[in-house]
This record gives sequence, structure tokens and C-alpha cells, in this order.
Amino acid sequence: AHPESPFEVCQKSDYIGSTEYIINTIASAGKDTRWLVATELNLVNRLHEQFKHEGKNIHFMSPNVCMCSTMFRIDPQHMAWVLENLVDGHVVNQVSVPIDVAEQARRALDRMLEVSP
Repeated sequence: AHPESPFEVCQKSDYIGSTEYIINTIASAGKDTRWLVATELNLVNRLHEQFKHEGKNIHFMSPNVCMCSTMFRIDPQHMAWVLENLVDGHVVNQVSVPIDVAEQARRALDRMLEVSP
């Protein structure tokens, strides 16, 4: 399960980790294994396609598909649009959060970067 999954899902999961962790765990698993994955649907579908030739059976965990609409916007075209706007001095899609939330998020990011290779 991705750590952003509901707590109850994480409690019952065999593995909990980042998107990269999920990908690497499934990639290194043996052939003919079965996976029920709690993360964004498009990633699960990509993993299913990528590993089906190895007999890895990968399925989306939630019976109710709740698409992450913002994940669909992370593509080269939207990235180029954001960067072009920044070059022109325009900030688009800026997210603002309270200072205490920003500080906690910064600590979490710093911790992730500390353990990154």
C-alpha cells in the first residue's frame, strides 16, 4: 500500500512504501505472484501491463475507483506549460498551506532526501 492509503488499509498490508518502493517490490518478486495494490489506478494498470508476461497478477485494490484527477495532469505537455509560465514570471497552480503544515511537509521531504541514494 502507498502510505497515503487509509490507515486501516496500511495496517492490513504486507508492504507499505512509496511509488518507487511498490514498483521495485513487484519488479523483484518471483514469477507467477499475485498482487493487490493500494495506490493510484493508472500506476496499477501500468504495472499489470509491464509484468503480465512474467505471470505476475496485479490488480487495483479498491472496489470503488476514485481517480486522482491531478495525476492525469502530470505529463510532458502540462510540465512544459508550467515551466514556460515560470520563465515568463507567472506562477500557475500555486498551492498554499498553513506554515505549520509547510514545516511538517519540509521535514518529511528532508527525511526522504536523506535516505535517497
